[in-house]
Parts: sequence; C-alpha cells; structure tokens
Amino acid sequence: MTNPPPEADDEFESVLAYLKESRGFDFTGYKRTSLMRRVQRRMSQVGAGTFADYIDQLQVNADEFVALFNTILINVTGFFRDPDAWDYLRDQVIPALLAERSPEEPIRVWSAGCAAGQEAYSLAIAFAEAIGVDAFRQRVKIYATDVDEEALAQARQASYTAAELEGLPEGKLEEYFEQYGGRYSFRKDLRRSVIFGRNDLVQDAPISRIDLLVCRNTLMYFNADTQTKILERFHFALAPRGMMFLGKAEMLLSHTRIFEPLDLKRRVFRKVANSPVGYSHFVSHGYPGRRPADVSGLDQLREHAFSASPVAQIVVTGEEVTALINQQAEIAFGLSERDIGRKLWDLDVSYRPVALRPYVEQARLERRSLRIKDVEWRRAGDVVWYEVHVNPLLGKEKSLLGVSVVFHDVSWARLLLTELEHSNRQLESAYEELQSTNEELETTNEELQSTVEELETTNEELQSTNEELETMNEELHSTNDELQTINDALRDRSLELDDLNDFLESVLTSIQAGIVVLDTEMRIKAWNRGAEELWGVRREEAEGTHLLNLDIGLPLAELRPVVRDALGDAESSAELTLDAINRRGRAVVVRLLCSALRGAAGKSQGALLMMEEVGRPG
Repeated sequence: MTNPPPEADDEFESVLAYLKESRGFDFTGYKRTSLMRRVQRRMSQVGAGTFADYIDQLQVNADEFVALFNTILINVTGFFRDPDAWDYLRDQVIPALLAERSPEEPIRVWSAGCAAGQEAYSLAIAFAEAIGVDAFRQRVKIYATDVDEEALAQARQASYTAAELEGLPEGKLEEYFEQYGGRYSFRKDLRRSVIFGRNDLVQDAPISRIDLLVCRNTLMYFNADTQTKILERFHFALAPRGMMFLGKAEMLLSHTRIFEPLDLKRRVFRKVANSPVGYSHFVSHGYPGRRPADVSGLDQLREHAFSASPVAQIVVTGEEVTALINQQAEIAFGLSERDIGRKLWDLDVSYRPVALRPYVEQARLERRSLRIKDVEWRRAGDVVWYEVHVNPLLGKEKSLLGVSVVFHDVSWARLLLTELEHSNRQLESAYEELQSTNEELETTNEELQSTVEELETTNEELQSTNEELETMNEELHSTNDELQTINDALRDRSLELDDLNDFLESVLTSIQAGIVVLDTEMRIKAWNRGAEELWGVRREEAEGTHLLNLDIGLPLAELRPVVRDALGDAESSAELTLDAINRRGRAVVVRLLCSALRGAAGKSQGALLMMEEVGRPG
C-alpha cells in the first residue's frame, strides 16, 4: 500500500482536530495508518471524496459522529482492552482504593456502558486477584449498566467464544472460565457479585456511593452539554475520594475541575470532595470561547427550589438549631415556619418517626453520610415507610456548616419487595419441580442409552430410537440452560434484597465494644459482634435468653442491681469495672456502662449495656 501524499496527512489531521474541537475527544494517540483507513472507510460509505468534504458532512449531520465513532472503535469491547491502562488500574488504583478502606468495608464498582459484559468481568478478575476470591464474594458489588437490552442479555449469559477472550492475561482462562462446547462461561461463584441492569446515563438516576466508576469510550457519543450532565451525575455517584477510569480517546479534565487527575495518560481521576458542580467545571479544551450566562437572583431561586422539593428535608446548623424546613417536611410532620430557630431536639420530628439524635451526632463527628432504612410512620391511618439520609454539610477545609436530614418515601419499594418475595417463592418452587423432572428424565435417558448401545449393531429400529433419545437429551440440556437463567435472575433479586437489609445490620455490627440490649424482663433483645468476641456466645444463642441465665465469664450477681435500677428509673446510668473471664478463658478487667433504654413517654423500656475489655487484673 502506497503512503498518502503529505497534503492528505494535513487534511486528515484537520479531521482529528475538528473531532477534538467539536466533540471534545482526542484520537491523536491512535495509530495513524489504521485510524486513517477506518475514517476513509466511513467516507466511502457516505460518498465523501476528500477529508474536507467529510468535515462538511459532520457539520451538517450530527448523527454522523456516532457512525464514525462506531467505525473507529471496531471491536471496542473486550477483556482488559488497553492493557497498559488496566495494568495501572490493577497495580496502582485498586491497591490505593483498598488501602483507604477497612478489610471488612464493602466495595461498590460501577461499569457504565458495559456492552456485552467483558469490562465488568475484567473488573471482577482484577478485584479477585487483589483481595482473593472469598473476600471478593463477600465485599465487592459490581453494577454493570447499559441502554442496550440485547447487550445486557448477552452479558448476563457470561458466555464467550475463544476469540472474544483474547485479551485475557496468560493463565486466567483456566482459572476464571469453564468450557462448555466451543464457548467459555465466567465462574458462577464470582458472577453473582456482578449485577446487570439498564441505565440511561442521560435520563436515569446514577447509582450512588460508588468507589470506582469505569466508563470507557462512552462519553464520546454525546455532545458537550450532555457530557457535562453525565459527568455531574458521575461526580454525585462517587463516594468521597472515589475514582473514575475513562477511555484513552476522551479529553482530559482540567486540574481545577471537580475531578483531580491521578494519571492523565491512562485517564484515571479522583473525585474532589466538596467542589461545586456546574458547567464550568466540565468545559473541554475545544470550547475556549464558551461563556456562562449571567444568572441573578440565585439565593431566592435556591430557597424556592429547596422549599418545593418533593422530598421532605430539614437542615440544622452546627449548633443543632433548625435552619430550614421545606414544604414536604411541614406537611409530613406537622412543622411550620415557627419551628425555624428552635433546637431540633425540641421538635417531635427529632424522635419520631425515628430517633435522629444519635445519627446527627454521628454524621457531625465522623463527617460522613448515614442512611436509616425501614422507618415506619403512621399518619392519618396510613402507613408510610421512609429511608432517612443524614448528610453533613461541609464547607471549605471540611468545616462543618450543618446537617441535612432527608426523608425519602420508599413505601412503593416496600410494596415492590413484598411482591418480589412472593414471586421469588413461586419461581423457586417451580424451579425445584422442574429440576426434579429434569433429573428423572436424565436418569431415564441414561438407561435407554445403555440399552441402545448393546443392541445397535443388530437392530436398526433400536438405532432409530437411540437417535430420538439423543434429541430428547439436547432438549433437556436446553431446558436446563433456561432454568439456569431463571436461577441467575433469582440470585440477582436476592442480592438486591440483601443490600436493603445490610445497612440495618451494619450500625450495630460496626461498634467494636460489646453492646447488649435488654427488655423490661431482662431478656436479651440484641447482642452485637463485639459481645460475641468478648464472651464467645453467638448472637442466635444469646438473643431471647434471660441475662442472669447466660453462662459467660461476667459476674452477673454484681450486675443485677445496676440493671434493675436502669429498668426502674429512666434516668439511671452507672459505670462498673468488673473482673471477668473472657471467651478465651483469660482473666480480664471489663469496663461496663449501664443506662436505661428510655422510651418516647420518658419511661424505661429496658437497659443498654456497653462492655469493653480494658486490661488484665493487676
């Protein structure tokens, strides 16, 4: 093939410059020979004779950008595509992400624009390699989304040809895939941590609290304004100090924007905490002349926007004074403008439908957002379910401005969960029946096949029967595959239900000290992990047992009068230092705090014990 004349190279560079200026994507890092060949292929399809003619086509037909990008990015999806960038992700990004989190803390990953799933499964392999298969199954959730339902269906199958697996590092095929005929399926135990779903990046709400967001060569299909909106959604989706991994063709973000570049060459960025989100933070290099419009009256606009929000919201200052109440909060909880300026704890909403004080205090002290799930509120004979978000409002240098309490009405979700559980039970029952039938048919097939093999040389009629049985076996395998698909869908639903229940457990579990909650009869209502570690009694053994009947190394006789005081007096609170025997049989000194569990009416409804090992007997 002869080299193009120098003037053709200059004209081709003008096409790349136009793509960079008009759409904000840089293809100059691609190999010129293959890149020019693909552009010329598209030019021939639209009848453009020269590069200048093709630029005219792009100017008058915005849809041509999508067709061109699809032509340039042939076979864009693949395992570990752009190995150098993935090596950086595995060697630098994932270790840094893990170092900032405790060994038990869950990790949430979002693969946006996942196509047929190769990128999502590449992420699964990378994290499994970093923390081990067992820890991966317990800690990591990978949410893979796309707008293409056919691509999502293929991704859920997790089945690929040998050619589609060419990007896998050496040795990973045998470790992470199982061969069925001429195709390879991703390991089922790891597949359960990858959740596929449809999400339109432009219209649908983003997934929240994401630690690592991967969106490679997807933004280029949108114009500059839409890119800005999507990047703002990505900024919202990321957890504090969350990281974002883009494709190599996408333009670099400015150092002063809401994403801090960690490696510009490989397009890895970190979320900048507390940065303002606006159009100016996402302006591409190709738009130096764009200026924001002059907007006045923003304070009044923000005030009306807050008041008209469809979600009930209350904002308190750093001194716990009620500063803002929107219309939905007034309607839902009987508040009014007269309550602004009062202490939050003087308002009924501070303790019903849920006691807010510990969560607000925790959000203030830890500077992190909290969620309170499954909050029931009975109002005018109706039951409303809320998910309450408690968010610290931080200023510059992480100074606390106040705390926002948002009540999200999730009654529809509760109803949906009930329906899903019912459907889940029905599907499980049907699956068990079909599985039993399948096993019986396979047993019958084996018996018939054995008879056919013995008689096939002498009886042509039995040979015909044998062929029919083989056909039946193939149909059974097809039925089994369909049942497997149903099973995967059931697991996906189960994982979603698990996510809804995990948070309720996490608050009690995350407290390292031993926590025991007693009812008025001194029976144990709650027994956390710290208590298990201290006394060696599992939660299921302790809960429901009378405290004085519990066989542990704590001198219960000394504890009895203190507990009885707490049960009789709502203001009771006591601290003891006791000699005890821990679960390992060692003598220890335990500091024990006992306080009454005060109800809404001010009476004791039980007792709360906090126990912590403070040393050994002198």
